[in-house]
Amino acid sequence: MDVAAVLEIKPALTQFLHTFDDCMGRVTNRRHLETYVSGQLSDLDRKSIEPIADAAGVSSRTLQEFLSLLRWDEEAARDRVQQRVAGEHADPHSVGVIDEGSFHKQGKETACVQKQYCGSRGKLENCVVSVHLGYVAEDFHTLLDGALFLPEETWHQDRQRCRAAGIPDDVVYRPKWQMALGQVRRALANGVRFGWFTFDAYYGGTPAFLRELEALGQNFVAQIPVRFYGWTQPPEILHRDHARDKNVGGRRRKPRLKVRNAKVGQVRNVLKHSPLLRKVPWVKYRVKDGQKGPMVVEAKRIPFWIKDEEGLPSRPYSLLVVRSVLQPNEVKFFLSNASESTPTEVLLLVAYSRWRIERLFEDTKTELGLDHFEVRKYLSIQRHLILTCISHLFLSEFCLKHRGKKPGPDRLPSAQRHTSFGAPVEPRWTMLPTPGRVHQHPTETHPATQHACETQALPADATEITRNRRKIERLPHLSLAKIAV
Repeated sequence: MDVAAVLEIKPALTQFLHTFDDCMGRVTNRRHLETYVSGQLSDLDRKSIEPIADAAGVSSRTLQEFLSLLRWDEEAARDRVQQRVAGEHADPHSVGVIDEGSFHKQGKETACVQKQYCGSRGKLENCVVSVHLGYVAEDFHTLLDGALFLPEETWHQDRQRCRAAGIPDDVVYRPKWQMALGQVRRALANGVRFGWFTFDAYYGGTPAFLRELEALGQNFVAQIPVRFYGWTQPPEILHRDHARDKNVGGRRRKPRLKVRNAKVGQVRNVLKHSPLLRKVPWVKYRVKDGQKGPMVVEAKRIPFWIKDEEGLPSRPYSLLVVRSVLQPNEVKFFLSNASESTPTEVLLLVAYSRWRIERLFEDTKTELGLDHFEVRKYLSIQRHLILTCISHLFLSEFCLKHRGKKPGPDRLPSAQRHTSFGAPVEPRWTMLPTPGRVHQHPTETHPATQHACETQALPADATEITRNRRKIERLPHLSLAKIAV
């Protein structure tokens, strides 16, 4: 970043924050917003209220009141973030990424805190958990939403404790997948359009969440747990009544499976025992390039019918079995509702876009102090999450404008372009890495238009992949640019 770009930051931030004037109401709130966001964007080591206030020469009490007491519309501010993304960064290949953030906290007074799995520590810890929706479009990514998760037993059932922490009575326990679904609906209502969604095995392992997302007309590539149930061939269903189905209330009228059907199985057993999957060859793909070299995986894909709450099969989905070439024992399973004609490489590209939400969490924590909050009340923490979305959106847009274009498509090595594997990361300005570009060619959409697509399998005479970098370079990499319209 050159001197001209640095000098442009302050006026650009002022103009950007004017977008939220009507959400802040009073002029003093607008000034507090600029103080808070400027503090998050600064080079302070700690970006909690007191250091930000000291650096700005204001009373820390005023910023505390800005988060906890002063009247301004944080929900309208969140909607404005989403509306700006919808208007300025719309992309037909955008990917929505759903994940959870966790913040280690001591004590018992912070709203929603309890001993639970803390992803940032990788173990059970006393922490606060939040659900987030991220948006990825080409080189741009940002957080669209974030909300605190209210634990059921320790908080929802203890309304006196909730009131002491400032949690309104209408804020009740909801499973994380329902919170995520609400965030998706809100973003769609604000004009954000997603080409795809991807998320981890918790959300992918919840059939109700998958059905609701599909009912919204959304394509997804979901990681699913190894205990996920389904069939590799559709079982037969009986719809007629039988004499043995008689009960006190009359005949049974619900459809049911035939007795002699193949039993429903877990996906981990499909890999071991399915004759259908065994006949499908492993195909190698280069998913992305990192600083340690290219990431190469092998994948198989077959139709899959998932088991619903009634024990009946759904419509056919795509089951994608993926393993690392260098570590073949590490197997992952993905489920997608995209049409059968959608190339496997597109599904892999979407599935492995999930690393961007991890990068978003890393950047917002290290650069913006997402986990530096020292407030305890529910409203203060919720407002902090939304203000961090505002700060990150500005930084994402500013860096996208000033970092310039990449030297070539995807910055991936090839036989014609012998560049080094991975791109160097400049100190401090670690926002917005340069992942594989998503080119402006339409892919499969749900559930309508289908296009003939070019596949990217290895040539028949390709040598076996080894740790040798030259051989890895021969693999096709994932890029929507190679999908025919």
